[in-house]
Amino acid sequence: MKIIITISIIACVLILQSFNDTKPAYKLFDKNGKETNYSEMLKMAKDADIVFFGELHNNPISHWLQYELTKDLHKEKEGKIILGAEMFESDNQLIMNEYLKGTIAESKFEDEARLWPNYSTDYKPLVSFAKENNLAFIATNIPRRYASVVFNKGFEGLESLDDEAKRFIAPLPVDYDENLDCYKNMMKMGGMGKGMGKTNENFPKSQAIKDATMAHFITKNHKENYISIHYNGSYHSDNYQGIVWYVKNKNKKLKIFTITTVTQAELDKLSDEYINMADFIIVVPETMTTTY
Repeated sequence: MKIIITISIIACVLILQSFNDTKPAYKLFDKNGKETNYSEMLKMAKDADIVFFGELHNNPISHWLQYELTKDLHKEKEGKIILGAEMFESDNQLIMNEYLKGTIAESKFEDEARLWPNYSTDYKPLVSFAKENNLAFIATNIPRRYASVVFNKGFEGLESLDDEAKRFIAPLPVDYDENLDCYKNMMKMGGMGKGMGKTNENFPKSQAIKDATMAHFITKNHKENYISIHYNGSYHSDNYQGIVWYVKNKNKKLKIFTITTVTQAELDKLSDEYINMADFIIVVPETMTTTY
């Protein structure tokens, strides 16, 4: 009996030692907190109409898995996927299309498309994949100048825009539920935008107009029997709110699958605060290096 117990203890020690030796870069959990794997995530994602991949903008594991999942869904769906991202503003759709079709050079696209500072490391691989495989890539986000209008003047400020400008935002009037946690929490944080020193009740509205606009362009460009993959900051789709809420309001029949990314000190168990945050939760060590 003592020999069996001793062997069991040794086995546990070896397993723990193996875990420490391998230094996993991430672990996957389902919405209930059960540990799962990439194959299961791919299996569920391929049955969806829209996949929301919630990232931490500077997290290399998020960006790597975005690319891998996109590549694998492209194979599973025999090319029937549509890409879209928060990181590209809707008034840059034309220049995006021109680049993907080879009408303009890469240097022209990168000079004129108001790209995020981490584009070359984090989003260029996805755009390049779209170009190489003749895929549509949708610039879904509201131009930031119009989000600023909402921050300063509320939704009413958008009514004064020219009709040409309104082409780049969600149709007006925009639905808004101030009781959604994603917007209530923004007010709890002080209701302030970056660099602002006073409470601004329009702050969550400026987030909502982004969510509404992204939902508008995702659904507008979605095709039957295709998977639309959307890359966005996790806050925009966590807890099935934000963009997801707007998409569901537009079309309840669409099957939505969500992924989010979080960091933890330990990877062996999903923290309770992340339960039900998304269909799949990517847990990355807090010590992971960042892209900026």
